[in-house]
Amino acid sequence: MFDRLPDQIRAHASLCFMALILYRVMRSRLRIAGRDQSPEAVLANLRRIQHHTITINDNPPVSGVSTVTRDQAQALAALKVKKPIEGNQLSLL
Repeated sequence: MFDRLPDQIRAHASLCFMALILYRVMRSRLRIAGRDQSPEAVLANLRRIQHHTITINDNPPVSGVSTVTRDQAQALAALKVKKPIEGNQLSLL
């Protein structure tokens, strides 16, 4: 980063510190739950969960969340994060 002003430097350092705290909390919760995956691996898996909005012709849009796999649900439970649910559960083909 090319931060020059004191406020920019403080903001950058604060973001880095918060990211470190989140990483350590994730790692701790995964260990307590007995999962041997790293936070990076879990986030890569959770990144596959998507929110969709579909509009066909003149019909009203349909929104939903992609199907959450068993492994993703277990990772969310280990991290103590609620499963994303919005109205319809859309399954991907």
